[in-house]
Amino acid sequence: MISPNKLQAPALSVSSLPDRSQHPAWRAFVRYCAELQHGEIELLKIQDGLPVLAEVVRKKVKFAP
Repeated sequence: MISPNKLQAPALSVSSLPDRSQHPAWRAFVRYCAELQHGEIELLKIQDGLPVLAEVVRKKVKFAP
């Protein structure tokens, strides 16, 4: 089992891939994050390397700049 402190970044980052080569699940997740702008995703489930489900999402409301 890999220690959480020893996880390595993938050789090819998702952001370096052209949009058409990203899986629709990744595109939907990235679009969701962009629309969220600020907040927390408490639990993100990944299956076969793809985002499947964000179980609890909280949005933070900022009242001052």
